[in-house]
Amino acid sequence: MKIIAALLLFVLVSFLLNSGNGIQAFTTHSINSGATAKQPYRTSYHFQPQENWMNDPNGPMYYKGVYHLFYQHNPEAATFGDRIVWGHSVSYDLINWIHLNNAIEPSGPYDINSCWSGSATIIPGKEEPMILYTGIDDKKHQVQNLAVPRNLSDTFLREWVKHSQNPVMTPPSGVEVDNFRDPSTAWQGKDGKWRVVVGAQNGDEGKAILYQSEDFVSWKVDPNPFYASQNTGVCECPDFFPVYINGSTNGVETSLQNPSVKHVLKISYLRKQHDYYFLGNYASDQGNFIPDVRFTGTSSDLRYDYGKFYASKSFFENAKNRRILWGWVNESDSTQDDIQKGWAGLQTIPRQVWLDKSGKRLVQWPLEEVEQLRGKHIRITRENLEHGSNLEVSGITASQADVEVLFELPELEKAEFLDPNGVDPQLLCSQEYAARSGTIGPFGLLALASKDLKEHTAVFFRIYRAPNGYVSLMCSDQSRSSLRHDLDKTTYGSILDIDPNLKTISLRSLIDHSIVESFGDEGRVCITSRVYPSLAIDKDAHLYVFNYGSQSVVVSELNAWSMKQAEIGYEGNISYT
Repeated sequence: MKIIAALLLFVLVSFLLNSGNGIQAFTTHSINSGATAKQPYRTSYHFQPQENWMNDPNGPMYYKGVYHLFYQHNPEAATFGDRIVWGHSVSYDLINWIHLNNAIEPSGPYDINSCWSGSATIIPGKEEPMILYTGIDDKKHQVQNLAVPRNLSDTFLREWVKHSQNPVMTPPSGVEVDNFRDPSTAWQGKDGKWRVVVGAQNGDEGKAILYQSEDFVSWKVDPNPFYASQNTGVCECPDFFPVYINGSTNGVETSLQNPSVKHVLKISYLRKQHDYYFLGNYASDQGNFIPDVRFTGTSSDLRYDYGKFYASKSFFENAKNRRILWGWVNESDSTQDDIQKGWAGLQTIPRQVWLDKSGKRLVQWPLEEVEQLRGKHIRITRENLEHGSNLEVSGITASQADVEVLFELPELEKAEFLDPNGVDPQLLCSQEYAARSGTIGPFGLLALASKDLKEHTAVFFRIYRAPNGYVSLMCSDQSRSSLRHDLDKTTYGSILDIDPNLKTISLRSLIDHSIVESFGDEGRVCITSRVYPSLAIDKDAHLYVFNYGSQSVVVSELNAWSMKQAEIGYEGNISYT
């Protein structure tokens, strides 16, 4: 065994010495130990730093075989503070991560009071990454700054140099100086000029402001807003990218403009704490984006995720030709709880995103790399769930699992009638809680459940007849997720059209101690929940598939896996060549 271990160590060191990282000595130490008696809510395969506060994902990119994730981080406390930095981690597979030293920290008059969110752009041809980020300057104004790598041959991009001409953008006329932030990834127009949008506010009007540059240093503002919305407040963390309209799951390089694509503008509305997206048309020579549907402030607006999910950021990965999306998931317990835990904030599992074949909404699905963590597997087929059924999915680690289930629906003509127009699905989900029987549904999963079901998070569907077909209500009910009373237990929900010819509906849930990410109807609706059970912890957590509707529902196939722990550690004992 000692010989085998020595050989494995030799192979690892040889790989690192020849991988182009400039590393002579390298070690990682795992710190993502999952739930323990003292830390029952720490995740095992979702990204989070070793300690303290984390919020927005920043500047994700793929550079010379290495994935980079930067993120808003308070290195001094588990709460948001007055000195926010850019944390930095790298990965070869988007699942196992190595924490590096902070990439960008306050240092100059243009960012002395914090380095806030921004994005990365890789200049084609030169293959040079450029970071635009928001600095809180010495006057507490928000300005945009530029940083570049010190050493392009270092694929880990450990050190970043701030440009001598910072700030490269200052608040223009008609924008509040303390609400001008979060530059997007840049794209090139057909004229070769770079373009970027920055979130802003003027009174109750939210804006995405367009800037143009020929050299990525000197930026000129367009006097007309790229996008504006009334009575919304600040538009945070704008993201703008194309998607194919032919139903292809392939991603699109950010600068592509031709008739084969539509464009997506994502806005994080601070007042609502949700990420909304708009599909529409864009022509760089006209300088504006025309959404197919304007923002209404109602449940009809499209969102990436109908649960706890905010400040997301996407990037195009050319190696596998896909667009990858991350979102920040904050806590649902108290600030005092965060201080006691010593940490706060997660990132979702990275998701691949593309346009649905209908052309009316986006689809999201966990990256295939997460499947490498799948361990013990169980399978259930052709199981009839009669009214009141609770079938335990046993034989896996229910607190740390990946579950995929396909339900066969009964005759849809028997479904209750619902006109979805003007209906608030979140309110409906809170009324149509999991224990209340309908005709077709509720049916779905009881995740992080105690044996006696006093605690559980119910993720479920109810099917309705609608004026023009059939719809499904998808809910994540947290009302019984914990015996604790000092938690946010908001019930989340969304309504989606269903194809009656398919006669099936799917649900996938990624369960990881204090987070449940659920993907309904093959990713057409996503709901993320944070829960903090008192009883359903570690080995005391259970998983059930259930049906409380009066009509029987068949589990066509259910596959569930125990999930292994991701390796999330930090870099140490490094010397550079």
